[in-house]
Amino acid sequence: MRKLSLFIASSLDGYIAKPNDDLSFLKLVEKDGEDYGYAEFTANIDTIILGRKTYDYVLKAIGSEHYDNGHRDVYVITRTERPSVGKTTFYSGDVQALVQQLKSEDGKDIYCDGGAEIIHELLQHDLIDELIISVIPILLGNGTRLFKDNRPEQRLEFVSAKSFDTGLTQLHYKRIR
Repeated sequence: MRKLSLFIASSLDGYIAKPNDDLSFLKLVEKDGEDYGYAEFTANIDTIILGRKTYDYVLKAIGSEHYDNGHRDVYVITRTERPSVGKTTFYSGDVQALVQQLKSEDGKDIYCDGGAEIIHELLQHDLIDELIISVIPILLGNGTRLFKDNRPEQRLEFVSAKSFDTGLTQLHYKRIR
């Protein structure tokens, strides 16, 4: 069975964005030639699930080729139906049903690229198998929280922690079944 992994960055105080979906704090740890294991992680992925706001931000900041590169199926979770573009499907149905279907199919692993609403939905239904969280050395004090309240308790097993000279620390956990 395929696993679903969260690979995301967060401030030390647990925010994935500043108010108004501002991700500028991520620039604090940008370093030429350092991708914090992203290329290695995505080598084992053939499907990406993300929210529409995250998708729109990445399109504006990086460009459509980040997702629509022909190598992966992309599911953008949205409330507004839109036609598919290349291998990108705009999905407005039941996220739990989609993930259960994807996990049952053959293929590489599944990557959740955010945002907070999608992560919360997946955690509500115990669908995230591993979490790789890159902690940025900043206290934002406000913004979009990585983990929302009122979700079920889930025990995790520590896999690894890596620290980088930029101050970023990457924590890797897997869910205990």
